[in-house]
Amino acid sequence: MRGVAVFVLRLAKRLLTPRNRSWGEAAQREAEEIEHPGEALRFAFGCLMWAIREAAADRISHLFQQGDDPMSFADAIRGPRGVALLCATGAVALGLVYMVMGNAPARYLMMNIGAFAFGLIALAILTLADGRGHLPGRLLAVGLGAVLLATSLLGVRVDGITRWLALGPLTIQPSMMILPLMVVLFARFRDGLSLIGIAVAALALALQPDRGMAGALTAGIAVLAFTRPNRSVLAALACAAAGFAATLVQPDPSPALPFVDQILYSSFSLHPLAGVAVVLGSALLTVPVLAGRQAKAPELAVFGAVWAALIAAAALGNYPTPLVGYGGSAVIGYLISLMVFPRRSALAAASTEAQPQAGASSDGDRALYVGAARAQV
Repeated sequence: MRGVAVFVLRLAKRLLTPRNRSWGEAAQREAEEIEHPGEALRFAFGCLMWAIREAAADRISHLFQQGDDPMSFADAIRGPRGVALLCATGAVALGLVYMVMGNAPARYLMMNIGAFAFGLIALAILTLADGRGHLPGRLLAVGLGAVLLATSLLGVRVDGITRWLALGPLTIQPSMMILPLMVVLFARFRDGLSLIGIAVAALALALQPDRGMAGALTAGIAVLAFTRPNRSVLAALACAAAGFAATLVQPDPSPALPFVDQILYSSFSLHPLAGVAVVLGSALLTVPVLAGRQAKAPELAVFGAVWAALIAAAALGNYPTPLVGYGGSAVIGYLISLMVFPRRSALAAASTEAQPQAGASSDGDRALYVGAARAQV
């Protein structure tokens, strides 16, 4: 646990402004003097929460020092993607606080922290490839659907349910990791090849069966059908709804696992502050959609629908509570699906270029926005 405490304190120091760096050094020395590893870890997380609060306060203070027209909070941290990354960091940190308060095994904490680091790297690779036009989004959606189908046929089977893959000592849930990315990619392309990926994914979730993920898939496609309907979208909605219906008529005997399922309720029995941490961390997952509303991109609304549905599933049944509970798959899945969020510079470029095209169609506006976003990533 002491190694985790050192990592958390280093993260807290990176968040601090230069005028508070000396405080961070003092906090690290104090943590080294704490004999009990558990107490050192609690102290480290307390420092992290303080650092997050100070960093946010510093950003907000700059909003009112920019002249007559202060920037929005989203602009202050480099647009919707910055807000999304801040929300992801906060949710994971609050989840770690909950697990520390519940005396979760140290490997649970390390798993979520490691998944967060891996997810950031994967997000950077995806956004770089997307910005340079090297991301085969349509083929990627088909390939990811095939991974889900392989999981349902060849994966780890527990009590008649096949949702996991064993990678050496690690057991992952591929659907939680890759389905959100699949849905937002489909929202971007909305064509026949992407439809194949969604149809294969719906079949895979029906075979597993996984009501939570099938419901999230249906929710995301339903929002897309409401905002950007076309033949491919309506066909995808039919496939997703059929898969979801198939999961509803099959038994789902999966039990609730500690620090994974039903923690939106059980955390309050541990301590009211633990419950608040879990609920607040869950609420943070959908905040990025509000920051990106200026972009008017359908994939952002779909992103919000998918993660809201996953939170609802965690509240209604024995399904993983994303980011605030133990499970690296959800952490990675959330981070890599952020690739569709624009940076501030991309958003500003799209807004500037779109002004002369006020009479253009909605599809034309979207194409203009995507082109500017990719040029600025």
